[in-house]
Amino acid sequence: MKKDSLNLVERVTNETPKWFKIVRNVGLALTAISGTLLAAPVVLPATVITVAGYLALGGAIASAVAQTAVKIDEADNDSNKK
Repeated sequence: MKKDSLNLVERVTNETPKWFKIVRNVGLALTAISGTLLAAPVVLPATVITVAGYLALGGAIASAVAQTAVKIDEADNDSNKK
């Protein structure tokens, strides 16, 4: 499979490398934690709300970017060099 010719759907549905799975899961966890802070029924300081907003944004971006990473087989990589 040639990595340059993948569209977005193929890229998201292909296998993700282990490191990017970890990054994706950490991003999802950050997004969930910040969502909990933002939806808390108690009044929190403005600084906490601001930081939670940035964590939500960063976690969502990290998860989206990590999900689009594609695992390339070594056999495919060797054939592309020729």
